[in-house]
Amino acid sequence: MTNKNESITRQEDDFAQWYTDVCLKAELMDYSSVKGFIIYRPYGYAIWENIQKYLDEKFKYVGVENVYLPLVIPTSLFQKEKDHVVGFAPETLVATKGGKNDLDDPLIVRPTSETLFCDHYAKIIKSYRDLPKRYNQWCSVVRWEKTTRPFLRGSEFLWQEGHTMYETAEEARKDALRMLEIYDAAGRDLLAIPFVKGIKTEKEKFAGAVETYSIEALMPDGKALQSGTTHYFGDGFAKAFGIQFLGRDNKLETPHQTSWGVSTRLLGAIIMVHGDDNGLVLPPHVAPIQVVIIPVQQNKPEVMKKAREYYEFLKAAGIRVKLDDSDHTPGWKYSEYEMKGVPLRLEVGPRDISNGVAVIAKRNDGEKFIVKETDVLLEVNRLLEVIHKEMYQKAFRYLLDHTTEAHSIEELGQILDRGGYAKVMWCGDQECENKVKELYQATARCMPFDQNPFDEKCLICGKKAEKVVFFARAY
Repeated sequence: MTNKNESITRQEDDFAQWYTDVCLKAELMDYSSVKGFIIYRPYGYAIWENIQKYLDEKFKYVGVENVYLPLVIPTSLFQKEKDHVVGFAPETLVATKGGKNDLDDPLIVRPTSETLFCDHYAKIIKSYRDLPKRYNQWCSVVRWEKTTRPFLRGSEFLWQEGHTMYETAEEARKDALRMLEIYDAAGRDLLAIPFVKGIKTEKEKFAGAVETYSIEALMPDGKALQSGTTHYFGDGFAKAFGIQFLGRDNKLETPHQTSWGVSTRLLGAIIMVHGDDNGLVLPPHVAPIQVVIIPVQQNKPEVMKKAREYYEFLKAAGIRVKLDDSDHTPGWKYSEYEMKGVPLRLEVGPRDISNGVAVIAKRNDGEKFIVKETDVLLEVNRLLEVIHKEMYQKAFRYLLDHTTEAHSIEELGQILDRGGYAKVMWCGDQECENKVKELYQATARCMPFDQNPFDEKCLICGKKAEKVVFFARAY
């Protein structure tokens, strides 16, 4: 590892400023002229494209079809589902004029698209033969946030939103849990991020949902980040929008609905979970550049010839590789690609060529390897897998080390002050949930699926405990 990058604030000095520095210096994004609306620069957008590609393949494998619905929702349509309106009305951006004319029915820029999908499904679902409907769209949504931070919370963000209709509640619940498993696998296999999976409390669930399931990631500052959600809606939305189908017994029935989504918030998770004081540390499977080739003494023809040879055969083998033949010094390049989090650096110099070797350096820990030039591809593929496993295990150890049972209200406060998840036995009463927020500014992240009770009484009120719940401060 080279010396500390002085253009980036140290995490321990100011974690929030470190995060902003990395977003800007690594050229992931830039600010636009409208607060909360960011510009996704090529390097940042390429990370999102790799996430998109992975998920899109998984969705299609289980039978999901991509569609695209309009950007705007008539206010009259949006108001059909009352709980939904209460949940989203404060965040909506509303267009009241079209050209020079006032609109009789103002248009809401979509904060999410349940209402549009329901309106469409009401027109095309007539029989049980039309089910299931399993649609997804890749798009942006707008939520007028007061406090914004790149990728983590924006007035506009990119995401995918899946919306499905099923004959039965059992099928719909199964779908919501299946999609959650796909998100969890993306964390493990693509992002090198371990998630806590579980069901949201009544207070924290999605507006209009019967049940909300979530994946939660833990950041290095001890805060949780909700990284994806899936929802079982029951038949509430379908009834509000008059969606009915002729069942197998020739009686009219109401379908059961789910929705599910992840967003560019995942970029924020990658930055925070893996980054260090020199900038990004990108998991190999999501990195736009997996290997950067740095020529040393590139004025020598044999150096550039060999560097180009490496570039061509790595590229042909499917490795995302870049050859930096700019006139910057090798030291500048080392620092630049460390900041950009490129997993592997391949150094090519005259001495290496004469010895028939190359030098490969890992970004995640700075370890260097001298490998035979005939083994470069083999070692690159091996090290990319090694790096992914090391990054996942590091994040997993942090999660385990920062998940602690709380046995008293005082201990709960101490755990939250240290940072991390506090496992709490809870009676299920929202008053107790509110009390934790009032005392410690922490929220119930989820009730994990693997419930392992460790006390009989609710930590907050002393009544009979019903559930294990994870509390944390959160983004």
